[in-house]
Amino acid sequence: MLAAAPFADPWRFQSNVEVYLLVAFLIGAYVYMVRAIGPKAVRPGEQVISRRNLRCFIGAMVMLFVASTWPIHQIGEDYLYSAHMVQHMMLSYFLPPLVLLATPEWLLRVLVGNGATYRVVRFFAKPVVAGVLFNGMVMILHIPGVVNTSTENGVLHFLLHLLVVLLSVLMWMPVVGPLEELQMKPGGKMIYLFLMGVVPTVPAAWMAMAEKPVYRHYGNQPVRVWNIDAINDQQVAGLIMKVGGGIFLWVIVIYMFFKRFGIAGAGENSYRRAEQGPDGALGEEAPLTFDEVTAAFDRSAAPAEPRR
Repeated sequence: MLAAAPFADPWRFQSNVEVYLLVAFLIGAYVYMVRAIGPKAVRPGEQVISRRNLRCFIGAMVMLFVASTWPIHQIGEDYLYSAHMVQHMMLSYFLPPLVLLATPEWLLRVLVGNGATYRVVRFFAKPVVAGVLFNGMVMILHIPGVVNTSTENGVLHFLLHLLVVLLSVLMWMPVVGPLEELQMKPGGKMIYLFLMGVVPTVPAAWMAMAEKPVYRHYGNQPVRVWNIDAINDQQVAGLIMKVGGGIFLWVIVIYMFFKRFGIAGAGENSYRRAEQGPDGALGEEAPLTFDEVTAAFDRSAAPAEPRR
């Protein structure tokens, strides 16, 4: 993820060997932990990883590879700030929850132990601490001086990406982390995610309403991909941040709300009837069908008219 020198042809393929090595290392480490450490870390007969863990790990590796290599990486760093914003959304909002969902509880406990490392993780994963650090980083990353310097300094650029991913993982820990004692209650998760979706709208609105390019690196770029000028590119970046950083989290909140209250409430308030088992005994209640409810109303006598 080191910044590459700009090319006259933005669609010229550029390799990112360091990303290939990183992804290969992570895959190898995950396989080793699951095969060699997992069976010793879980109880006899207990599942080492679930299908969801495996699917999320594959999704995380694909997300990391796509976000950190050509063409998104090169175009985002050298030509279009909107492409850079797509990369930022992938690394901070989409990749971290996949990483946490791919991590079984035993694996994280092996990595952090129960000593000083665990206490550090527990502190920084507190909702207030993680939320403040993450949103503070979001604001810093959109300061013009930081953006212009990072695009010209490969080491700083890499360190910022690394810090973004780490803080994002901590931000998501109270929501989907594998350690139950670090997770919030469902109601708290909804409030937390809603608040996390508010702060990104500030720089998003600032970029969308700016009347001139706010980032020198992208405003002075002579090669315009898809003929998008600097102002439109900046406005598209603000929209992407609004959707990815705000609406995405709010959609999750809405889903969590209806999953907890909508479906459960519908089940509790539905009309039900008792089912008979093979021996004639009453079993669990089952919902009445529409035809059964209609027939019951038809059989009932019409109410008598009041006397005058």
